[in-house]
Amino acid sequence: QVQLVESGGGLVQAGGSLRLSCAASGNIFRINVMGWYRQAPGKQRELVARLTSTGGTNYADSVKGRFTISRGNAKNTVYLQMNSLKPEDTAVYYCNIAVPGNNYWGQGTQVTVSS
Repeated sequence: QVQLVESGGGLVQAGGSLRLSCAASGNIFRINVMGWYRQAPGKQRELVARLTSTGGTNYADSVKGRFTISRGNAKNTVYLQMNSLKPEDTAVYYCNIAVPGNNYWGQGTQVTVSS
């Protein structure tokens, strides 16, 4: 069984920063993609950023230049550094990993940005 544990969410003022962490554990042979998604109230879940096994990255247009996704030195760990946060970044953030034949999600961590 694969588990993803997220941390780092919280309440921050506009313009502030947060760093989200996600640690994957369990029977993981290979990770193809690690990513962060978010879901705001009344909205669909959307991709925020993703990192492929070859180092390629993709970002939502709304976070380009402000957020950075990176892989940690610890095996199967991914971070999301969020700078210059805006109230519209408020959402539950979910970690996701894609392995051959499957997809796993974390439980989500709340990020609230006050104006």
